[in-house]
Amino acid sequence: MGDPARSPGGTQNFHSVLGIPKSASLLDISKAYKSLVMRWHPDKNSSNKDEAEAKFRAINEAYRALSTKKREEETNKFSDDPTTTPETPPSQTKPVDESFFSRFSRSSSRRSHTPTPALKKSLSRNASRRSTTPTPADFLSRTTSTSSSSGAATPTSTPMTPRTPTTPRTPTAGGGGGGAPPALLSKVTSRRSSTPIIYSQSRAARRKPPPIEKRLECTLEELCHGCGKKIKITRDAISDSGMIVQEEEILKIKIKPGWKKGTKITFEGKGDERPGTLPADIIFIIDEKRHPIFKREGDDLELGVEVPLVQALTGCTISVPLLGGEKMTLSFEDIIFPGYEKIIPGQGMPISKEGGRRGDLRLKFLVGFPSELSDEQLSDVVSILNDCC
Repeated sequence: MGDPARSPGGTQNFHSVLGIPKSASLLDISKAYKSLVMRWHPDKNSSNKDEAEAKFRAINEAYRALSTKKREEETNKFSDDPTTTPETPPSQTKPVDESFFSRFSRSSSRRSHTPTPALKKSLSRNASRRSTTPTPADFLSRTTSTSSSSGAATPTSTPMTPRTPTTPRTPTAGGGGGGAPPALLSKVTSRRSSTPIIYSQSRAARRKPPPIEKRLECTLEELCHGCGKKIKITRDAISDSGMIVQEEEILKIKIKPGWKKGTKITFEGKGDERPGTLPADIIFIIDEKRHPIFKREGDDLELGVEVPLVQALTGCTISVPLLGGEKMTLSFEDIIFPGYEKIIPGQGMPISKEGGRRGDLRLKFLVGFPSELSDEQLSDVVSILNDCC
């Protein structure tokens, strides 16, 4: 793949991606990029994350291509300007300032036709008074005069920001003593030409706070058969104008059959927004409501059944309720003793990781003993039980 900024027709597409005209400046490109990045950041578009990520990549690609192309155009324009690097000998072209300093040079040294370093520095200072945009010679002259022993240069009343080329121009050997050394030029240019990308800075500076945890109570029936829940939340959000406003949103949660206590459902970026940080996540933690007759133990259900002593000894038929409202009839001919347990397969909770399978229903019997017996009843019981034990 080639550079997108240099591909035919690519520039028009990049301008339409950022929504700017083809005549937009580098500042307009940066403003449009910052606005679109904040709007289409994947963390702020969790509902349509795939579309947001695609647009986010297109926005970054368009910004890199257009900003690089714009800087190259400014660099070429800067290097092609004849006033920036005087290449014509003084004997052929003599501007007003140069003729003035030529007379000054002849009065001090009539043997030299090449301007001295002091003359070039004076010429550079006079040229900066005539133009609001300094040339590279002006910028290097100020840097050299600041570091030299002749004293610091006095800034003009209107501060000027020089346009620094992407690739610094190395002074030639014939430039005289007025240019800065190559090492100093490289250091100054690298310091001025770094253009940070807004996205990388925001990712490094913005941190996500700890998640917000909320309890979500569900009945055993809801966890057994599954259901849908709607939860209304109110959170702080940062508007396009930078103000913090209150937003209401309804979150939908689909409870799946077999979920257990402690199951977590995470909504990314649905917490409060604060300047300089990413929105926090909201985590809902499943909690089971206490059931009046059933108790859950893993994937099984437990149910306590109380029978009178006579039925426990002589056999009985009982109706057992099931989770969901149904009933099952069971007959017992054996003696039911305290702690007796009956297992009914497949009537427990669904196993979420094994579709279609369910746990068991465990019946735990409680035998009801009489609180008092008459003397005659005690005698009969003793006579009966003596033969059994």
